[in-house]
Amino acid sequence: MQWLNLEDNVNLLSLIGAILIILITLVIVSRMFKEMKEKKEKSELSDHSWDGIEEYKNPIPTGWAIVFLLTIIWVIWYFLWGYPLNSFSSIGQYNEEVAVHDAKFKEKFKDLSVEDKIVMGQNIFLVQCSVCHGITGDGINGKAQNLNLWGSEEGLVEVIKKGSKGMNFPGGEMPGASDLGIAEEDILAIAAYVAKELSAIKKTANEDLVARGKQAYGACAACHGEDGKGQDGLFPDLTKYGSAAFVVDVLHSGKAGFIGTMPSFSGLNDIQKEAVGEYVISLSRGE
Repeated sequence: MQWLNLEDNVNLLSLIGAILIILITLVIVSRMFKEMKEKKEKSELSDHSWDGIEEYKNPIPTGWAIVFLLTIIWVIWYFLWGYPLNSFSSIGQYNEEVAVHDAKFKEKFKDLSVEDKIVMGQNIFLVQCSVCHGITGDGINGKAQNLNLWGSEEGLVEVIKKGSKGMNFPGGEMPGASDLGIAEEDILAIAAYVAKELSAIKKTANEDLVARGKQAYGACAACHGEDGKGQDGLFPDLTKYGSAAFVVDVLHSGKAGFIGTMPSFSGLNDIQKEAVGEYVISLSRGE
């Protein structure tokens, strides 16, 4: 914003109004001081009396009344037809500047390779995420989610066992295996099936358990659906698990945890979120 931009009608009229108010006030005050120096033999008393004490009538000076009225009119005009509702606002200016910066950022980094996204994501992670998850993403001894497991088959096993507080989905949190009636011996099998057949991992360390896991997955299908897509957003989409897209969903929505709640990262743009996603997934792959 350019200060004293007289080509802007709002600025010009506001400046004129302010100058007029100051000048009129100075004139009225000088007249009042002049009247105060003049001796008055008689003054009219008001009808008010307190214990025999009366007061003189002191009507508001006409000039002040006019200035007061004009000031109210000016304020209403300024608010409704001038700034901030009709034109400039600091929030609007900030949003415009952010939008311009984001457009330049997206244009500059639109063709990043996966390797470059991982490097960018690591830098963002160290600033935004490492405070809770640790600089190596290990969750600082259980203080937060261990991201070295996230997106892996081992991570699926842990979630099936312990449950999950969820990613602010309408369906609510996921209970642990014991609450879902899942037998201990079926946990590895379900993880193997989801990893191989539904998720973006597309492989498993327990091929021999996939068929059994498909049968036991029925306990999960009630929420995640037979196809694992989460029933149109009611629950997490398991087909994205093991990919950067799953991490991006978490960054969009935030996630409740067992020691607190991770907020959504609305301050990151789409490219930055995808970069963080690629970096986090690279941790579970040991890259």
